[in-house]
Amino acid sequence: MAIDVEVLDDPKHHRYVLNMGPQHPSTHGVLRVLLELEGEYAMELLPVLGYGHRCHEKIAEHKPYKAFMPNTARMDYLGALIYNHGYALLLERALGIEVPERAEYIRVITSELNRIQSHLLWYGAYLLDLGAFTPIMYSFDDREHILDILEDVTGSRLTYCYFRVGGVSRDIDDKFVTSTRAFIDRLRSRFPMYEGLINGNIILQNRLNDVGELDRKTCARYGVTGPLLRGTGVAYDLRRAEPYSIYDRFDFEVPTETKGDCMASFLVRFREMEQSLRIIEQALDGLPEGPVMAPKVPKKIKIPAGDYNCSVEAPRGELSYYLVSDGSDAPYRLKVRTPSYSNLSVVPEMCQGMLLSDVVSAMGALDLVIPEIDR
Repeated sequence: MAIDVEVLDDPKHHRYVLNMGPQHPSTHGVLRVLLELEGEYAMELLPVLGYGHRCHEKIAEHKPYKAFMPNTARMDYLGALIYNHGYALLLERALGIEVPERAEYIRVITSELNRIQSHLLWYGAYLLDLGAFTPIMYSFDDREHILDILEDVTGSRLTYCYFRVGGVSRDIDDKFVTSTRAFIDRLRSRFPMYEGLINGNIILQNRLNDVGELDRKTCARYGVTGPLLRGTGVAYDLRRAEPYSIYDRFDFEVPTETKGDCMASFLVRFREMEQSLRIIEQALDGLPEGPVMAPKVPKKIKIPAGDYNCSVEAPRGELSYYLVSDGSDAPYRLKVRTPSYSNLSVVPEMCQGMLLSDVVSAMGALDLVIPEIDR
């Protein structure tokens, strides 16, 4: 979509252009949205990307396979472990490496903790975008407990590089298990408070209900996945639809709503946190003893020539790694399909004719992570 300058020059046409970003706080990163407004209504929208592009896919072509693992965390700093997981799975499938049972359980536990902290950050920051300051203090309070738990085992608090081809870098201990169980009890006890303070708030409901409505066909056309798609009633979650790792061993639900508006995706994400707690609890109960690394992982990885693909469920939707190997120790081409990029593409259609204040609500509901787009 291009802004028609000739139309804007027409004195009879009462439209003007406004830049939202790339420093606007509600874009949560260097995203610029070019708005063509008529009064307070956004008639045309054009997302402009590239302000933080860091060429991760190109970097992959010049790094040995193992050395690229830290880069995966830099694409989505809120879902870093899940990005680790997808890349490790890609290489393990290509090499036929069997990951030890204990390592699989640890991967699931840490990935789901990572998913919850991502949702908690979005939850607080989204409400801050809408003018409510108090909720982010509560959500960050809970999120800090997850960061403490993950820091003890990974050594980092945000951009983790914990997974390895064949397992994880180090084992968890009794302190990790005890802290994680305590956090499960804590967060569950806080859900009623969140429901009463925030989810049932009439101001929030008025800001989100009937705003930014999507339907299944629109999501299919743009490749929208994750909570946005599940907010239209489609129970598509790769952990259930195409189970990877050991997700098929756990009993959990895929939360859905049917209206497809901002409130629908808001509620889906909130309920997903409880389902992640269920997965973590079952994984802790079934945690086996044993090694956390496969015994025969080559020090220098060379993938047989061919094409390989692996997809996982990231906090914002479907994450896919597509690898083209020429048989060397680095990818010939690594394409990363990130959910935020596809989800952002629906903005011009979703927000057309919307009040400017509602554009903030609609874009916040996407839960965008801009480095994931500008990778």
